[in-house]
Amino acid sequence: MRTLLVWLAGALSLAGSSQAALASGWNMPVGVTDLSREIYNLHMTIFWICVVIGVIVFAVMFYSLIRYRHAKGAKAANFHENTTVEVIWTAIPLLILVGMAVPATATLKKMYDTSDAELDVMVTGQQWRWHYEYLGEDVAFTSNMSTPRAQIRGDEPFGENYLLEVDQPLVLPINRKVRFLFTADDVIHAWWVPDFAVKQDTIPGFINENWVRINEPGIYRGQCAELCGRDHAFMPIVVHAMEEDDFDTWLAERKEAAAEEALGVEREWQKEELMERGEAVYASICASCHQPDGEGSPPAFPALAGNQRMLEDREWHTNVIIDGVSGTAMPAFRSTLNPVELAAVVTYTRNAWGNDTGSEVQPSTIAQRLGQ
Repeated sequence: MRTLLVWLAGALSLAGSSQAALASGWNMPVGVTDLSREIYNLHMTIFWICVVIGVIVFAVMFYSLIRYRHAKGAKAANFHENTTVEVIWTAIPLLILVGMAVPATATLKKMYDTSDAELDVMVTGQQWRWHYEYLGEDVAFTSNMSTPRAQIRGDEPFGENYLLEVDQPLVLPINRKVRFLFTADDVIHAWWVPDFAVKQDTIPGFINENWVRINEPGIYRGQCAELCGRDHAFMPIVVHAMEEDDFDTWLAERKEAAAEEALGVEREWQKEELMERGEAVYASICASCHQPDGEGSPPAFPALAGNQRMLEDREWHTNVIIDGVSGTAMPAFRSTLNPVELAAVVTYTRNAWGNDTGSEVQPSTIAQRLGQ
């Protein structure tokens, strides 16, 4: 019995070290939402219940092995069936499971309650980026990894947030319930931000829901948690949580910029404007496969510099960027880029790296091609 008490005391003394384990990255984060903290507390409660059960079982087992070992002359007893013992070892685990199931069920109900949301955001997984649309606000953009390729190749030291940097973070307000609608354009992805306790699959043809109410402003990072292809590690998530007034100002600015972009589809763009815009689009989306210098990585990603078919057939070139190429790694960008961005990147790739076709594509032409 003394051995059993010693084991129990040792197990309980570990409880005070949970925060240290969290700080060391051994444990799940507490998070910055009420629900994430509730999940963490539930996790720790069940964890310690399991620890105590394990300690008791192993303490009794080792006590029996030592106390009744053959070397001390112990004789094995011969007996069969004991109704009382069988009832006890069935009833106690049942009560323990019920005791864990009740709070777990209550937490699960909260996790799936997306009602009364104050903001709806559509999250679309795309190889290998995230598309965010603020429903009803006419604001949408694509978030791409911005970690320099030189770091990935090992030519430069890793940055502080290696593989966890993006060009455009998802911006959300604190203290408001935000409902997420999740889907995907190509394969299954999974949107995962540990500090929110949100991990949801994005499946082509399906809409999944989740929600968050953030308590503290800050930058929160996550990753795609589904093996979605060869560049799976290059699909980070960054969320910028703002004070409510700051978010309202940001959203108004983005809506104004979106309205200006829509007007930009109708006007005639200069080639220099398209080239400048196209270079930025290419660097954030295309360079990861076709390389910054357009030399590609054949055979999966053909070179664009000096690509004769591309240079000789502008219509084919435009269609490839808009609709992708079936059976290859080239995805469709019709839902990722707007007409201005599509026209710009077509123009840029036809005139960069010595291609110099002199041709350009106007956003109005792309919009007509998309039926907009």
